[in-house]
Amino acid sequence: MALTKEIMGGSIFERSSSSKVLLNQSAFAGNKLRSNQLFVNPISLPLQRRRVHLIRKAGAVRGIPVAAISEDLVKAAAASALSAEKAVKFKVRAVLTVRKNIKEDFKEKIVNRLDAITDKIGRNVVLELISTEVDPRTKGPKKSKEAVLKDWSKKSNVKEERVHYTADFTVDSNFGVPGAITVTNKHQKEFFLETITIEGFASGPVHFHCNSWVQSNKDHPGKRIFFTNQPYLPSETPAGLRALREKELKDLRGDGKGERKLSDRIYDFDVYNDLGNPDKGSEFARPTLGGQQRPYPRRCRTGRSPTDTDMHAESRVEKPLPMYVPRDEQFEESKMDAFSAGRLRGLLHNLIPSLKATISAVNHDFNGFSDIDSLYSEGLLLNLGLQDGILKKLPLPRVVSRIQESSQGLLRYDIPKILSKDRFAWLRDDEFARQALAGVNPVTIEKLQVFPPVSKLDPEIYGPQESALKEEHIIGQLNGMTVRQALEENKLYIVDYHDIYLPFLDKINALDGRKAYATRTIFFLTPVGTLKPIAIELSLPQSGPSSRSKRVVTSPADATSNWVWQLAKAHVCSNDAGVHQLVNHWLRTHACIEPFILAAHRQLSAMHPIYKLLDPHMRYTLEINAQARQNLINADAVIESCFTPGRYCMEISAAAYKNFWRFDKESLPADLIRRGIAIPDPTQPHGLKLLIEDYPYATDGLLIWSAIENWVRTYVNHYYPNPSQIRNDIELQSWYSESVNVGHADLRQENWWPKLTNGDDLVHVLTTIIWLASAQHAALNFGQYPYGGYVPNRPPLMRRLIPEENDPEYENFLSDPQKYFLSALPSLLQATKYMAVVDTLSTHSPDEEYLGERQQPGIWSGDSEITEAFYEFSAEIRQIEKEIDKRNDDPSRRNRCGAGVLPYELLAPSSDPGVTCRGVPNSVSI
Repeated sequence: MALTKEIMGGSIFERSSSSKVLLNQSAFAGNKLRSNQLFVNPISLPLQRRRVHLIRKAGAVRGIPVAAISEDLVKAAAASALSAEKAVKFKVRAVLTVRKNIKEDFKEKIVNRLDAITDKIGRNVVLELISTEVDPRTKGPKKSKEAVLKDWSKKSNVKEERVHYTADFTVDSNFGVPGAITVTNKHQKEFFLETITIEGFASGPVHFHCNSWVQSNKDHPGKRIFFTNQPYLPSETPAGLRALREKELKDLRGDGKGERKLSDRIYDFDVYNDLGNPDKGSEFARPTLGGQQRPYPRRCRTGRSPTDTDMHAESRVEKPLPMYVPRDEQFEESKMDAFSAGRLRGLLHNLIPSLKATISAVNHDFNGFSDIDSLYSEGLLLNLGLQDGILKKLPLPRVVSRIQESSQGLLRYDIPKILSKDRFAWLRDDEFARQALAGVNPVTIEKLQVFPPVSKLDPEIYGPQESALKEEHIIGQLNGMTVRQALEENKLYIVDYHDIYLPFLDKINALDGRKAYATRTIFFLTPVGTLKPIAIELSLPQSGPSSRSKRVVTSPADATSNWVWQLAKAHVCSNDAGVHQLVNHWLRTHACIEPFILAAHRQLSAMHPIYKLLDPHMRYTLEINAQARQNLINADAVIESCFTPGRYCMEISAAAYKNFWRFDKESLPADLIRRGIAIPDPTQPHGLKLLIEDYPYATDGLLIWSAIENWVRTYVNHYYPNPSQIRNDIELQSWYSESVNVGHADLRQENWWPKLTNGDDLVHVLTTIIWLASAQHAALNFGQYPYGGYVPNRPPLMRRLIPEENDPEYENFLSDPQKYFLSALPSLLQATKYMAVVDTLSTHSPDEEYLGERQQPGIWSGDSEITEAFYEFSAEIRQIEKEIDKRNDDPSRRNRCGAGVLPYELLAPSSDPGVTCRGVPNSVSI
């Protein structure tokens, strides 16, 4: 019996005479894990040392299916006791969890039925178990006999989201420890394999964390390889798994040739040469991003053929047809449902304003602020007075009428959060300034280093570098200080968009209905810790020696100057919206992360510990970036039609990558220091002293940054106790090298790239990537509708410049300043299209995975110490959330608490589904 127990292992705890953890087979009775039992690897450790870990882990693994121990194993154990020298055969059981689509179309139902029938006659799912050991006879890994998945046909009509299947393997008693499993799908249809659990080995249950589509053998001949959740550095790979490890990575890299099929799992690099469609006409042609002329990060290669009119441009796949990303990167069903619902909503919002513009002779500008308010109260349908007869003429009459009957709300916008506490907050100067610290784009403000500010652009091309700002513009706003005193006491700050916009202004202002300045805004830090805007500089390209290329607008003194000031602030917000979307959001978190993800799949085995660390932070990013190339950032799509730079949007993004982006400054501490907002101070908790103490993005962000850094440091030190292990890790070095030299090829020669020679280097690189993918993206993304859904607060484009006294429009401005202001904002069509898009982008899907969470939290790693460390990280994230809630109730923090002031929750880690203005997902997933 003792020998049997030793071979079988089990899953509940018994205390032996030596106070070690032993395992008991009785927990597996009935093929189900009892709710009060624990499922762990049988590592022999003192019970006292493991108790806390085991308690935390118990709740995380409930519901994981396990197989009953077969009687064959007991008989095998007995036979082994009688004849230890002779290998005996015994059976082990595999339980596979397959996730099914709840919604199936008619074709899918037919194929499923066909697979259920053919499964009975041998066209089934075949598994083979592979040992970590080498067979001395074959010189290859030890393998079990093939096993067939049971009950596929019987369970074909099961409507559950997850269906469990079993398979029984026969192995020798000298098989060793399982390290991999192969799966051959002989059905017609792919299936999503979530997990595999093998039960019956003396070493305890073996987990496979799969989360992958297994294609039909007819589409992808060969066997799919899955490795156990036990992590191995390349140098520590068991002999039986080395060849499989290399083969799996080789398959993922592909050969760089041909067009990719939607079912492929191949990761490769390419330039952004698919944003335009020159075959539709020259107005739809766009330059390639990536290369010496316009440096840019690389994107996922699709291999499509070139266009007919430009051999260097890749042909496009237009919606609703899908664009290629590796199969496992595509949205899962619940995510796709949420995303598609948003697209449908956007379609309706775009369609109806277009219809109104067609049938109405009235100018489709907003005639008053009440027109904007009615988008939230009445909805577009009622507001526009569309009758049933008109509805029936729409391209989608059934869809529209069905939605009209079921929910009028689908045609009505939710009230943006900016209006929730004070509907006039957007007009206030203090709110305008507060959003620079706690709004949707809090990463641009910097300390003013010199006054007046100086441009870095070439004066021979762009004119004098000096600003038009003078002391007389601001001296009266400094609470009795001189400008020099204000600079020395860190009281002056700036949001400077001069250099990024000025090179493009001639082209932008030549577009129909687009007018922009290159703006600079000066803020004064008040004694109570809030900011006050005191001057705005508006610059245009210098067209001649007497050109009025620079203009300064200061705080208003009367009604006329008040409207000029409001228009100036609107132009600043339009500049801000463009830089936010094109640079800080899209470039810095979406585009610049993609090369690291592609390289990770190509160079890091799924069993590599660093891959396991990064895995949740790569989820859905390739898919959402592909969706952006297809629907958002391409020629004449939403970004170009809704933002001031129009067709030059992505060229501005590329210029920012070339001139401003540096990976070594993307960490939060480095970014704060670069902007002069913080100075190094080892006496402070995060090694920094903030010059603006109540800076919600920075103060909350530093809590999360430190938590991520501590978790990553624990992880890295566990696997790399010696720096030489990092330098000699072939996969790790290949990943980082390819990320830089291929994924960011245009900047690969820059000397600011971090090295990867020791633990500190690796911790910094990994923490930066995880920060960008999670908290940084959340801070820049999920406030888009709450702040931008009310267009006057944050207009994405402007259509008029500010008139001066001798301009023809000045009289119109004086006679009806509100009408002029509204005519400068986006039109009804532009505004509603923009609102629909940022509404979708600000929405959390039901399957979102937030920072501190993981799929299958108890089995993602077979390393118990690391699993324990992760639960500690998760607990720290929950504690940070409580601290953020506490800060939002602190009246001394006036940038997040007060009458009509919104709390700052964009870095609060958790969220419900929907538009919540909070929540930090693990990855860039929307």
